[in-house]
Amino acid sequence: MKKLFLHTLLIAGLGYIPVSCSRNLDEVNIDNSRISEPVASKLLVPVQYNMSAVNYMRANDFTFDIMQVSLDFPNEGNTLSRYNITENTGAGFWNNSYKWLKQVKDMKLAAERDNDPNYIAISMVLNAWIYSNLTDTYGDVPFSEASNLDEGVSQPKFDQQKEIYVKLLNDLRTANSLFVTTKMLTGSDIFYKAESDANGIVNWKKFCNSLSLRLLTRILNKDGEVNVKERILEIINDPAKYPVFQSNAETAKVNVTGVAPLLPPIARPQDFTTGRAASTFFVETLKSNNDPRLALFFGQAKSIPGNANIGYKGAPSGYAYGTTFDYQPSNMNQNLAKAPLNILVYPYAELQFILSELAFKGIIPGSAQAYYENGVKATIEQWGATVPANYFTNPNVAYNGTLERIMLQKYVALFFVDQQQWFEKRRTGFPVLPNNGGLLNNGIMPSRLMYPPNPRVLNTNNYQAAVQQMGGDNINVKVWWNK
Repeated sequence: MKKLFLHTLLIAGLGYIPVSCSRNLDEVNIDNSRISEPVASKLLVPVQYNMSAVNYMRANDFTFDIMQVSLDFPNEGNTLSRYNITENTGAGFWNNSYKWLKQVKDMKLAAERDNDPNYIAISMVLNAWIYSNLTDTYGDVPFSEASNLDEGVSQPKFDQQKEIYVKLLNDLRTANSLFVTTKMLTGSDIFYKAESDANGIVNWKKFCNSLSLRLLTRILNKDGEVNVKERILEIINDPAKYPVFQSNAETAKVNVTGVAPLLPPIARPQDFTTGRAASTFFVETLKSNNDPRLALFFGQAKSIPGNANIGYKGAPSGYAYGTTFDYQPSNMNQNLAKAPLNILVYPYAELQFILSELAFKGIIPGSAQAYYENGVKATIEQWGATVPANYFTNPNVAYNGTLERIMLQKYVALFFVDQQQWFEKRRTGFPVLPNNGGLLNNGIMPSRLMYPPNPRVLNTNNYQAAVQQMGGDNINVKVWWNK
């Protein structure tokens, strides 16, 4: 009887709706708390934090292994540090990149609707940052038709890398012209606090042009197909129009405070060191430099037996199968995964090494040595360490007039910067990484990642066209800028 009474009340209540008001059921079911029109100022921070976190994890899970910064230990199976690459190696990176690229597009559309040039420009910079990392990882990728599901495009074509680069570089030039440096943002900005810092938009402009120099340097080999050197000199010769980073204070980064929502990407610091060792190559590079960051980056190795500290000593990446160790190698310092920490998006030091290379090759004026030394100092200081007196008298650090020396120190500077170490190794061949007897793929550094399962299964025709266009879908196919 009680149940029947409740049912009667419910039916009566539903019948009362059209009588008591003029709204129909469709109107009643509208969730008025949801945003029907996105606002650019609300979309920026989620992209900044989440893509920075994705790239932090990309450095931790991929670049460290393939570039001999760390390795799985004591597991001696077919691991990433041995160049064991599968179709899933980059699946999360692919999916997350396209997820946040859709939000970048929404931000740009909202900014265009509201006629806000700073948010339009910022969206173009973020788009270039994310897409350049994608195409440098895979080669040809969905681009011009991507993020168009709302327009009915569920199977976007794969654009050629050259076309992507040309469009991104043109977008960055346009973005530079759009920034209004006298106007602050209307919402939060975790790169430069451009909602409150008078220099915020100027720093975005510097990030924009520094990113252009990163991309132009990456495609130096294609000067002639693209007016690379001309575009580089356009930026270098007109610093008033095209400002670039001038100090560590202008580095593009996310300051992870540990207070929500700015939490460390790795929830438990112990997971950062579980089943891992620091790589001999990276440890010995810093040791030979007398680098003051050794204790910031690593713990000491331990004797077996005794468990006594024996200094900093890594394990060789890709060591020969069956190798035994009479010590417990150094591991990464768990503090690298704890707040407060900075997630580096584009460090000032990287730009200095770019300028050093360009000066070394005679493309721009200036001293390659001065740029090189600025880069070395900046990469130490960005971690809160102090450059030792007479640091450059060390023959392992001193500028010696070779590209190999520039790129070795750039490799150190790119520690924890997404996949940049790998991209630069593929481009220049430096640093020279040892084959310790257990590398797969004939000891050849992978030139790209295989496309992940999603585009292969859900976008089959365009995937197959891209594979044919590139010459195959395997890790030894070189991308356009590397041919």
